[in-house]
This record gives sequence, structure tokens and C-alpha cells, in this order.
Amino acid sequence: MNPQAAQNYLRTRVLTATPEQLQMMLFDGAIRFAEAGRTAILKKDWEQTYHNCLRAQKIVTELIAGLRHDVQPELCKKLSGLYAYIFRRLLDASARHQVSAIDEALKLLRYQRETWALLMDKLGKQKAAAAAAKLDIPAPNSKMEAMLCVQG
Repeated sequence: MNPQAAQNYLRTRVLTATPEQLQMMLFDGAIRFAEAGRTAILKKDWEQTYHNCLRAQKIVTELIAGLRHDVQPELCKKLSGLYAYIFRRLLDASARHQVSAIDEALKLLRYQRETWALLMDKLGKQKAAAAAAKLDIPAPNSKMEAMLCVQG
């Protein structure tokens, strides 16, 4: 795919994504750049280490900025602290060329991503159940999902 087509695709994806999907895209991007930073540290390519860690840091900054303290102040305070810690570990990885620091940041980012994926799945099921109630059909349940998995 040529660079312009890739850029257009990404732009369309971002513009049509739900807030939940945008959050997932942020986690995916931070993980992707942190992994690239880790690879660069191992190759002793300090310029790429800096570049990739900086991009991951910018995404983590966006995660912090996107917190809605007016909705869940206590949760946001905890997440803000966690994201600030991840930011510092990415900074340590870049400045000190520490694989252990970037590994810790990656572990936390992956955990947050997995948590978000579970939350999105739960939210999707709740939305499906609400839509089913409006249509007067049975709400999805684990038995129905098991049947679909066996048949599909």
C-alpha cells in the first residue's frame, strides 16, 4: 500500500471510530511504538529508540488528556498516576537505554489494553441486549454464543 493510501485509510478509520475504538487505537499505537523502541534499544540504534519512545510518550500524554475527571474523579486520578508512571518508564528507556524500563511500560500498556478490550466486549453485549429488548427478541446469552461458536 502506498503511503498516501495508508494515510487516507488511517484518517478515515480515526474519523469514523467510536470513542471506545479511539481509546483502543491509542493503546495499540503506544504498544506498537514502545515495541519498536525496545527493538531499537536492542540494536543500539539510539536515534530510533528516541523517536519511537517519544511517539509512545505522546500517545500516553493523549491518554492522560482524555481522562474525564468530571465523570469518575477517583478512577481518573488513579489512571492519571498510572499513565504518568508509564510515561516516566518510557522516558527512562529512551534516555538510559533501559530494556527493563520499556518492558515494564509495555507490560502495563498491554494490561490496560486487555482491560479495555474486556470492557468494550461487555459494553457491546449490554448494547446488544438493550437493542434486543426493543425488538422483543431474546437477549444474547452464553448458551447462544456457544451455539454460534459450534456452528460457525
